[in-house]
Amino acid sequence: MLQLNYIKENKQATIDSLKRKYFKNAEETIETVLGIDQKRRETQSELDTTLARANALAKEIGGLMKAGKKDEAEAAKAETAELKVKSKALEEDLKASESELYDVMVTIPNLPHVSVPEGRTPEENVNVFQAGEIPELHEAALPHWELIKQYDIIDFDLGNKITGAGFPVYKGKGARIQRAMINFFLDEALAAGYFEIQPPILINKDSGFGTGQLPDKEGQMYHSTVDDLYLIPTAEVPVTNIYRDVILSDNDLPIKNVAYTPCFRREAGSWGAHVRGLNRLHQFDKIEIVQIRKPEESYQALDEMVEHVKSLLEKLELPYRILRLCGGDMGFTSALTYDFEVYSAAQKRWLEVSSVSNFESYQANRLKLRYKVDGKTQLLHTLNGSALALPRILASILENFQTPEGIKIPKVLVPYCGFEMI
Repeated sequence: MLQLNYIKENKQATIDSLKRKYFKNAEETIETVLGIDQKRRETQSELDTTLARANALAKEIGGLMKAGKKDEAEAAKAETAELKVKSKALEEDLKASESELYDVMVTIPNLPHVSVPEGRTPEENVNVFQAGEIPELHEAALPHWELIKQYDIIDFDLGNKITGAGFPVYKGKGARIQRAMINFFLDEALAAGYFEIQPPILINKDSGFGTGQLPDKEGQMYHSTVDDLYLIPTAEVPVTNIYRDVILSDNDLPIKNVAYTPCFRREAGSWGAHVRGLNRLHQFDKIEIVQIRKPEESYQALDEMVEHVKSLLEKLELPYRILRLCGGDMGFTSALTYDFEVYSAAQKRWLEVSSVSNFESYQANRLKLRYKVDGKTQLLHTLNGSALALPRILASILENFQTPEGIKIPKVLVPYCGFEMI
């Protein structure tokens, strides 16, 4: 959530930034915020004046009674009673204004960083880095959804029988390579100084709100209505919420956490060839890295996280590129996002496998996540990234490493899965 003082002090800059993110009715919304805030401050001022007058009269009444000025004392009592009624009404008005202001503020997305490119669609994202050679496959090469049938390593029909579409069953070497990637990604994160967390995969509304999934992405989350809990779309949510309503000290920082979890996304409305096979699932495994940093350190931390994800893809020997997302393609809570895509040789297209983002103080403001500096509390910055999401990485491995004899396993994964070929 944006900070109200920033909006008040930087009205036009806020509107211009929101327009770069293609937020509808930016001017109208900011004017609404400032109007409600003005009304709130006027009500607060009137309430303070009313309470001060009531307190002054209360002190006078005793003196008037002692001085025998009964009529004046009774008049003061009558006025005090009226002031109490008035103050109660003002308190209700103030509460209503604060609630109205809050309801509008939570609908406003984060402001984009100055380096965010102009643009509205994914085609306008900027390619900032590319590495690796795109493999030339043999003539009989197949997309991964055919390979998994040929080698009987993932069963979509069985998953559909058990649960429904988008919930695959991994079998044999398919299951083992999943486990291998999870352990490899976790070990790499630990070597990079991250602290491992195993969080719950169900969250409450407060947690969903804290990181911005609620109310913005409620339709994309699986909701257990009986208990009013949500299945997590990413480990970012429970891990970041560990620090909700927490005031940290210098000794606690920086915080670097990593977590492996299954993730759940309804992906409502997804269909077509571009989401076939492992390209789009309702349940998938992912390793998430989360950092909490001082504001002046957060963009250095973002660069470090980008380098970490780069190292994973290079060790997997996959061709990849990094995109800096334009304003219109960024997430609701992000100030700057880099997307990583790997090239799928059989599908002949790029597949997104990671997003690494800096949310600056936006999530921290919703979470009330702060630290003390010079005796004062200040909001921290939060960052997270996929390191990595498994499905499209596996799809790319299966397709890019296929040979007429079978599918080779990237060398770095062989010690983890115990075989060199499927």
